[in-house]
Amino acid sequence: MLVSEFDFDLPAELVAQHPLERRDASRMLVVQSGELRDRRIADFASFLQPGDVVVFNNSKVIPARFDATDAAGKTHEITLHTKADGDATRSIGEGWWSLCKKFGAFKIGDELTMTDGTKIVVRGIDDESGLLIEFLCADLFSVLDKVGKMPLPPYMKRGEESADRDRYQTVYASAAGSMAAPTAGLHFTPELLSAIRGAGAEIVNITLHIGAGTWMPVKSDDTTDHKMHSEWGVITPEQSEIINRAARVIAVGTTSMRLLESAAVPTQDFASDKSPTKSIPPRLRGGTRISAFCGTTDIFITPGFEFKVVDVLLTNFHLPKSTLFMLVSAFAGLPEIKVAYAHAVEQKYRFFSYGDCCLLFRK
Repeated sequence: MLVSEFDFDLPAELVAQHPLERRDASRMLVVQSGELRDRRIADFASFLQPGDVVVFNNSKVIPARFDATDAAGKTHEITLHTKADGDATRSIGEGWWSLCKKFGAFKIGDELTMTDGTKIVVRGIDDESGLLIEFLCADLFSVLDKVGKMPLPPYMKRGEESADRDRYQTVYASAAGSMAAPTAGLHFTPELLSAIRGAGAEIVNITLHIGAGTWMPVKSDDTTDHKMHSEWGVITPEQSEIINRAARVIAVGTTSMRLLESAAVPTQDFASDKSPTKSIPPRLRGGTRISAFCGTTDIFITPGFEFKVVDVLLTNFHLPKSTLFMLVSAFAGLPEIKVAYAHAVEQKYRFFSYGDCCLLFRK
């Protein structure tokens, strides 16, 4: 499909630059069976049923943006986006792919110094992925906690503020490794999580470490020419069993959805011949199950994609012509999403990471 088909008018003032005072104050647009309802995230649990499984991404944002000075004394702002597979050549530290302005001016072997004195070395250069840098330290996350900044997306036209350390992080984040927040989860409080369980639904926390692909622009004219960045994720065997038994799977965020759909594999019914068919979730009767998963995915979801796992998606509002807008268009229907987004613009919903959210039911 042409990327231009996913364009829409979005006033710049609707892109949220700061979070609301309370996480659970966000608005929630419900898109279901061609109808639109203006609700609040506080109403989320009212849309759940006993037997539902609500899947969150528990990846934790690291302070992935930092300054480093080269041999000539010039300071560069660098943002990590993906941990390198295996060693960074002859690595004695951690290797990460990173982005910075004019990274093509670097040469392999160049050494830079972070503000705390930690040395980093350029080990690779790639037109798409940027710089492969090696950290010559024993504990990278400790260094970043001291000198790093939260990697706010480029559409936030401001620097990091003290509140971002808390608010650009979900309350249930536990697995460090993302350079962007799984933003649909930013709305949840401990009270909302308790309300989910009170509705008879179960919570599963899977992990997908978010890289640059979450906000990198699509530069091609056709979606088939766009290549997604790989991201590392994990679903344990125990988690996959819970998800496979779900009456419905509700994904909180596009990252949860991408990992769930990446882990879908063909299978026979789990139940024995003696088990009543009505007790088998439809996804198993249809010949698909969630497998345990540990590895990378570069799944790119556009209209025409056959969803095998997710029944309902909670997600924030996304930018025009973005891969995330393409994903929600695939899930709920492009015409339906365009109508919903036109309504959201008219009603002045707040967009993207610190914005409001929508609850989408699969078309």
